Amino acid sequence: MNFVDKFEVYMEKEKGSSKSTLSAYVADIWDFTDFLKERGKEPEDAANADVAAYVMNLSDLGKSHATINRRLASLRAFYNYLVTIRAVDSNPTSGIKSAKVARRELEYLTVEEVEQLLDIKDETAAGKRDRAMLELMYATGIRASEACSANVNDIDLRIGFISVRSGGKPRMVPIGRPARAALKDYLMNARPELLKKKEDTGALFLSYIGERLTRQGVWKILKQRGDEAGLTDRLSPQILRNSFAAHMVQNGADIKSLQDILGHEDITATRIYLSLTKNRIIDVYDKAFPRA
Repeated sequence: MNFVDKFEVYMEKEKGSSKSTLSAYVADIWDFTDFLKERGKEPEDAANADVAAYVMNLSDLGKSHATINRRLASLRAFYNYLVTIRAVDSNPTSGIKSAKVARRELEYLTVEEVEQLLDIKDETAAGKRDRAMLELMYATGIRASEACSANVNDIDLRIGFISVRSGGKPRMVPIGRPARAALKDYLMNARPELLKKKEDTGALFLSYIGERLTRQGVWKILKQRGDEAGLTDRLSPQILRNSFAAHMVQNGADIKSLQDILGHEDITATRIYLSLTKNRIIDVYDKAFPRA
């Protein structure tokens, strides 16, 4: 087994990395090994100059800063592993700085807009399902794929937790009282109606034909309920996830806890929400200080 395959097994078993993350890591590493072969080297022979040359080559090929940074992150993780198993003495990516990426403005809903979205008057089985699903997604920040893959047994309404499975190790995420109430109503009064005479596979959220809700189904629900709340073109699973994270940070959540809740493997992905704290401080200052 070569070092890349061993690294993949290590990341999956020891770090609990998802299949999509592993696939990206491995593709990046193989690309670098191909580059090294042209220089007559194996991965364990790479030096700092080889990594620098690789980065310059990627830039010459017109790769974006985000792509180059992702490749660097993959190589850092790979060589950290090689250092750990003593296959190499040092990490050749050390000292290679990531390129600055132009930061896009983070899109999220205000608390008032979220309340508009969750104020679903529809008391049909579908309405109760939609309310429960949107309450859960906002209350926990879970992804659309995680909501779709959730099972009834993953929910503990008494304690108020959901066990979220996303390729790696499950993570426990707390659920607030409004979401728990909506889920209880859905499980008792709507899910049995949606299930009808279908075999119960344990899926938490069901479609109108009693089967596990798909990601396309989640998008349709968001589109419908977003239009009803006057949030046309301003709603997606990621924006709902951003809204959860933004409101957590603005109310004092620490970044490490937020990383654990969101399931980010790299805390860099969580740090983008820190800018919202600065904006919040400025808003409070402008409103509260008489000479602002």
